[in-house]
Amino acid sequence: MLGWFQALMPKEERFFDLFEKHAATLVQGALALRVLLEGGEGVAAQAAEIKRFESQADDITRNVLLAIRRTFITPFDRSDIRDLITAMDDAIDEMHQTAKATQLFETREFEPGMRRIGDIIVQAAELTRDAVPLLRTMGPNAAKLNAFSEEICKIEDEADAIHDQGLKELFHAHRNAEPMAYIVGAELYDHLEKVVDGFEDVANRVSGIVIEHI
Repeated sequence: MLGWFQALMPKEERFFDLFEKHAATLVQGALALRVLLEGGEGVAAQAAEIKRFESQADDITRNVLLAIRRTFITPFDRSDIRDLITAMDDAIDEMHQTAKATQLFETREFEPGMRRIGDIIVQAAELTRDAVPLLRTMGPNAAKLNAFSEEICKIEDEADAIHDQGLKELFHAHRNAEPMAYIVGAELYDHLEKVVDGFEDVANRVSGIVIEHI
């Protein structure tokens, strides 16, 4: 009886609005990170931009978590909503951690592999931005949402390969004369890989929601 009653009640649509707003910050953060990886004198300014977008994303996440507590009927399971917005927020948090590392180590030059992972991060953010609105109507868009998850997993594998090759190249370049350069480079590669891993987690959350509701 309760199930029929809930089905007839209007669902709170603002969750989707907030998801989409957060996804937009992911793209903005990813684009700023990609510019940062070009190096030079603009690194500090882009790091500040990433921090600004990360703060905006935190505000959106808090609004989602507050709405979960205050909303009677949610569009899908509350734990799924919480897990999805948390995964999205973790991705931009890792962008911020990457930017913070560049400031800590005063890095102004970046390896080609880092820039390639930066390209993948932008691609993952744009795929996420395009996929999130499809959650409003999961039934007709199930195939597209599954394709999104598969594509994210594919490019995450690519980023892993670039990460591993990048570490190998750093080791060979700096193992004798500049061990600190290897340590700093490895730290930055690891942060970048974690950003991509964050998007894979988002994709897994989306896939789980689709499986449960279709």
